[in-house]
Amino acid sequence: MAKRKYFKTESKKLLDLMVNSIYTHKDIFLRELISNASDAIDRRHYRSLTEDEVDAAEAYEIVIHRDEDNRRLTIADNGIGLTEEELINNLGTIAESGSKAFLEKLEQQKDVELIGQFGVGFYSAFMVAEKVDILTRSPFADTGYRWSSTGEATYTIEPVEKADIGTHVVLHLRPDDEENDETYSDYVKEHTIRRLVKKYSDYVRYPIKTDVTKKEDDEETTVTETLNTMIPIWKKAKTDVKDEDFNDFYKRQYHDFDDPLHTIHTTVEGMLTYTALVFIPKNPPQDFYTDQFEKGLQLYSKGVFIMDKNKDLLPEHFRFVKGLVDSADLSLNLSREMLQHDRQLKKIATHLEKKIKNELEKMLENDRDKYLEFYRAFGKNIKYGIYDNFGAKKDLLQDLVMFTTDQSDAYITLGEYLERKKDDQKAIYYATGSSRAHILSQPQLDAVKEKGYEVLMFTDDIDEFMVHILQSYQDVPFKSLKQSESDFLDEEKKDALKTKENDYKKLLKAIKKALKNHVKDVKLSGRLKDAPVCLVSGEGMSLEMEKVLKTLPNQHGLKAERILEINPDHDLFAALSRMHETRPEKVDDYANLLYQQALLIEGYEIDDPVDFSNRMVKLMVEASDK
Repeated sequence: MAKRKYFKTESKKLLDLMVNSIYTHKDIFLRELISNASDAIDRRHYRSLTEDEVDAAEAYEIVIHRDEDNRRLTIADNGIGLTEEELINNLGTIAESGSKAFLEKLEQQKDVELIGQFGVGFYSAFMVAEKVDILTRSPFADTGYRWSSTGEATYTIEPVEKADIGTHVVLHLRPDDEENDETYSDYVKEHTIRRLVKKYSDYVRYPIKTDVTKKEDDEETTVTETLNTMIPIWKKAKTDVKDEDFNDFYKRQYHDFDDPLHTIHTTVEGMLTYTALVFIPKNPPQDFYTDQFEKGLQLYSKGVFIMDKNKDLLPEHFRFVKGLVDSADLSLNLSREMLQHDRQLKKIATHLEKKIKNELEKMLENDRDKYLEFYRAFGKNIKYGIYDNFGAKKDLLQDLVMFTTDQSDAYITLGEYLERKKDDQKAIYYATGSSRAHILSQPQLDAVKEKGYEVLMFTDDIDEFMVHILQSYQDVPFKSLKQSESDFLDEEKKDALKTKENDYKKLLKAIKKALKNHVKDVKLSGRLKDAPVCLVSGEGMSLEMEKVLKTLPNQHGLKAERILEINPDHDLFAALSRMHETRPEKVDDYANLLYQQALLIEGYEIDDPVDFSNRMVKLMVEASDK
């Protein structure tokens, strides 16, 4: 006769918590029941090796029975089974713990390993079932038992005839709810079961079987089929897996048409135990640089799928990596969906970060063409990684960045730049611009070309921000060609420049007055050869950084200090000097034209096109009248 028992201490409230709050997707109920079945088989096999009362099964398996007519779904295993006492204690975990103690366990996760305990993930069954029956038989019991509940106030237990050791969990599915778009009847359909097993339980190490319909010659037959592959590709010996196998897995699993550029398959054992199979794609996805892109690695625990995109396993600078991590060491909470932020997860993430970095360094050293393909696709992201979080990862990443130079369009690393640096060179010089061609046309390069110093080409928006964080590489400082020119002038040239500035003090003062709303200072330049003028920045924000910041919301007021440098050896300066002596009222027009010309050379839009045009026409007319 069935014994009716009451769930104690706010059981309904706690069941509601389990079903409606902890679990976020109804589909995972099947994952939980299959995982429990797998754990039960593990326990039977282990105890058969150590206890005489327990016999091993001839073949361990998990069978899913689908009864579409009666809306029943059964998950059967030939694992260890449960005694009456275990049914009460395990499935009564909620009742026996009481609400306060149970909630404390949820929060603390200290003295109880919740994953794998029958009676924890089991309650997710009530998300889809209005009633659950458990038929079970333990090798330590003389009879089988039936446990039944609707997940509300009570449950019943009664002895039943059951010859085989193991457990059947029978779900009586809820009625379909069209109003809320809940179709519970789908869970007894073949295609749904196939999909859920493939997604969540494909790598459970015991066969998961169900009856399926096959059609041949217009005749339908029912056969039993194994739905899961059981041995994940990442658990196979490396000698047993070909590159094509990894490529096929990657394309199928991560929906890419191309093979991955690089595959990293690593297993770590010891204080930290996990297997990782990660891939570097050939190309970034279309949404890679948008808010819609989600980074993260798939997470498995002992072959059971836990989470699709765990963001904590990948740093931002390696967000392009796809793949998975499988570890039995992770502390998981009740739903297996919410991962505890414990030290094991952080250790795996740190170890994996170093592994990816080391693999990229090996690629750079041993297969440069392959690395260049990677860098063209994802190099910008590495630069962001150096800049991010105030340069916390700059030491880790700085050897991975590459640039072209004014002397070659071949990419070189910062280390290679220093190997080629001239002995008298004081800094790592760089120039910024919208393109390589734009940089090479800039007049600021004249002096450095004369010295024979190599100049890094900065053509990405992030470059200026990155170098601002780096400051130096191997104790050699970075310097922009659009800032200090002192490195390119010897003492004789510096003295000559000071003399000229003193000679033309009044003219420079007049030009500066004319441009007081535009520039901080006007100077004579020692770096210009052919160009009449150039625009450089003072300390702090550079001109390129200003351009980037102006594209961002609420940053339009930020401006770099602008300094106008004039070539004292250019014919235009000589003409300007004569104009200042004979017709000083014209200095304003010429000064503005020089400044607008410098803006155009620098790639800026001129401040007032109409005013620029009018001044130009006025000067042309005056020149033609002479």
